[in-house]
Amino acid sequence: MKARPPVPLYLDDVVVLRKPHPCGGDTWSIVRLGADIGLRCGTCGHRVLIGRADVERDIKRFVKRGPLAPVD
Repeated sequence: MKARPPVPLYLDDVVVLRKPHPCGGDTWSIVRLGADIGLRCGTCGHRVLIGRADVERDIKRFVKRGPLAPVD
């Protein structure tokens, strides 16, 4: 089995995950990077820590890239 390279994530990226938050919001802002990714709900502001592998698997799309993301 071939391992996939990690998805490049940057602070202040806004992503849409597969499942919505119980408050109904589906956009999340990345507030912490590392082995665990810190996310803040765009609707209610709730913060959660989720393992990097789980976040990479659950990302549907990027709404906005953070200011440190490279420009193509």
